[in-house]
Amino acid sequence: MFKKSVLVILILSVLNSCDNQSESPNIIMMIGDGMGISQVSTSMYSNDNYTPLERSEYIGLSKTHAIDDLITDSAASGTALSSGVKTYNGVLGLDKDFNPVKSILEICRDKGYMTAILVTSTIVHATPAAYYSKSKSRYEYDNIAVELSKSNINLFVGGGERYFNDREDNRNLVEEMKSYVFVNNLEEYKNTDSKNIGFFTAYDDPSEKYLGREPSLDDIINITLQKLKSYNKPFFLLVEGSQIDWAEHDNDPEYLLSEMLEFDRAIKSSYDFVDNNKNTLVVVTADHETGGASIIDGDVEKSIVKTEYSSENHTAEMVPVYSYGYNSSNFTGVYDNTEIFDKLKSIIEK
Repeated sequence: MFKKSVLVILILSVLNSCDNQSESPNIIMMIGDGMGISQVSTSMYSNDNYTPLERSEYIGLSKTHAIDDLITDSAASGTALSSGVKTYNGVLGLDKDFNPVKSILEICRDKGYMTAILVTSTIVHATPAAYYSKSKSRYEYDNIAVELSKSNINLFVGGGERYFNDREDNRNLVEEMKSYVFVNNLEEYKNTDSKNIGFFTAYDDPSEKYLGREPSLDDIINITLQKLKSYNKPFFLLVEGSQIDWAEHDNDPEYLLSEMLEFDRAIKSSYDFVDNNKNTLVVVTADHETGGASIIDGDVEKSIVKTEYSSENHTAEMVPVYSYGYNSSNFTGVYDNTEIFDKLKSIIEK
C-alpha cells in the first residue's frame, strides 16, 4: 500500500511538472530609453558598485540602426523591438513599405494574454506607442491616443492625459473608453479590481525623478505585477524608463542618475518576481544610446562618477540586452534589435 502511495505521488508530481512547463510564459519587456553601457556603469558605480542587472543570467548586444539611417530614433527602434522589422525614423508600427505590422504585445493579446504598459513619459510617446500604434509620424499624438483607446491593452500607466480629454477635436476618449476604470492615484490603482485600468500620472509629460516625480516606477511595477498575477492568465508587460533618454539629451548627470536608479529598482522588482514565478521571462534592453556618454573619472569607494558627453543626440552604439528567467539563454550573442521580437515570438508560440 505504501509503495502504491509513493508511486501515485511521483506520477502526480511529474504531471504537475509537465503542466507547469506547458503554461504560456509571462513576458516582462523593460526598455531603458537611451541606456547604453555607460549609463548602466554610471548607476552601478554611483550605487556602491552594484546594479541589480548583475543578477542577469545571460547578456547580449543589440544593433540599433534604422532602415536607412545609422542613427535611429525611438520610433524606428521601438518598432524593431516590438514588431521585428526595420523602418524609418519617426514611423511607428509600419514596415518599409508602410504596411502595418503586428507587435509582440498585440500577438500576446490575441493569444489571450493580459497586457500592460508602464512608462515615465506620456503613454503616447514613441516607445510605448510602437507596441500599439500604426502611424507614419510619431508626433500625431491625438491620433495615437485614439489608437490606444481601441487597443484593448488592459492596464496602462503614464503621462499625457491631455491627448485623451483636452483635444482639438473635442472628443473625450476617457468617456468613450467605457470598459475602463480611470484612477487618480497609486492607492486607487492598487485597490481597483477592474481588468481594464487607465492611470494618467500627469496632464502632459511627467516631471523629472530628481524633482520629485511620483509615483515611483518601482511602486507602480510592484502593484501591476501583483494585479497581473491575480488574473491567473499569462501576461505581457512593457516597462519603459523613458527619461533616461531625456537626461542624456540634456547631458545632465544628476538627472540621469535619478532616472537610472529608479529603473534599477524596477528591474529588481521584476527579477524578484521571476524568483517566485519561474514561468516568467524578463528582458532588459535599450532602444539606442543617447549622449555618447563616457566615464572619465570618479571614486568607487565614494560612489562618485564623472561623465563627459560627445553628443546631445542619439548614437549608433550597440546596446546591452540582459535576460533573466524563462528561456533567458535565447538572448545571448550579438544580433540586430529586430531579433528580440523574433526570440520573444518563438518563446510564446512554443
